[in-house]
Amino acid sequence: MPKMKTHSGAKKRFKVTAKGKVRGRHAFTSHILEKKSPKRKRALGRPAIMSDHDAPRIKKLLGVGK
Repeated sequence: MPKMKTHSGAKKRFKVTAKGKVRGRHAFTSHILEKKSPKRKRALGRPAIMSDHDAPRIKKLLGVGK
C-alpha cells in the first residue's frame, strides 16, 4: 500500500506539540481590527490550542500517529 501524503494546507496551518496537542492560529485576526482592543489583538496573536474534537481530524491530515 502506498504511503499517506501529508495534507499541504494542514501542514502550513497546524503544528503538533511535544505532548501531542495541536496548535494553530486564532480566528478573527485578519481584518476589522480597528474596533478590537489592543489587549484582545495581542491575545489573538498567540497560538491557540485546537479543541479535543478537532485534534484527531487535524492529526489525520498531518499523518501523525494516535
